[in-house]
Amino acid sequence: MIEFNNVAYGYGGQDLLTEMTLSLAPGSFHFLTGPSGAGKTTFLKLCYCELQATAGRVHLLGQDTRDIARDQVADLRRKIGVVHQDCRFLDHLSVAENIALPLAVAGKSRDDTNLNELMSWVGLAERADALPAELSGGERQRAALARAVIMSPDVIIADEPTGNVDWDMSLRLLQLLVELNHMGKTVIIATHDMHLIRQAKSHVQARVLRIANRRILQAGADL
Repeated sequence: MIEFNNVAYGYGGQDLLTEMTLSLAPGSFHFLTGPSGAGKTTFLKLCYCELQATAGRVHLLGQDTRDIARDQVADLRRKIGVVHQDCRFLDHLSVAENIALPLAVAGKSRDDTNLNELMSWVGLAERADALPAELSGGERQRAALARAVIMSPDVIIADEPTGNVDWDMSLRLLQLLVELNHMGKTVIIATHDMHLIRQAKSHVQARVLRIANRRILQAGADL
């Protein structure tokens, strides 16, 4: 699914991440931890081809990222749903239109029945016509998750999805991500919240990856 073979990433002649060798299996659930500035977002960007490794090999969904042409990257990313930390939306479009935007970009027709079911799943059915500026922090995160999964990707990557919401909303977002994993999706969540990771233990077989000293350490399933 996602494989790193002695991967490094750096700039200005200095490695930010180095000697990363790991394999994330289809349908697995991983938390990515580490202090601020350790390189969590950089690692995630390597996982969805936003960045290219400066050494080693990254294989995404069976493809060596070094061999992927620029026009093929968009096709690959449709199989990887990303919830960004800053949850950006087009402010002049409604919540429903923002969630459906990946369909328009991909040239696919919008199925309102599926869209309504998805919005109900994330608890936003009554907010379909709202503008992004009218949403709470938790609503924005759930809308971002809905947008990330509308193309039914194989992998879901979430960068600090609970960083700006309260505990109850953190648990709600975790529940949604666990449900996606139970549907067979590979899930990777970057977080500094150890309470959230421990909470997940009773709901999913999660493994922990930790970035320390520019390397990825696999902490296993003991949270």
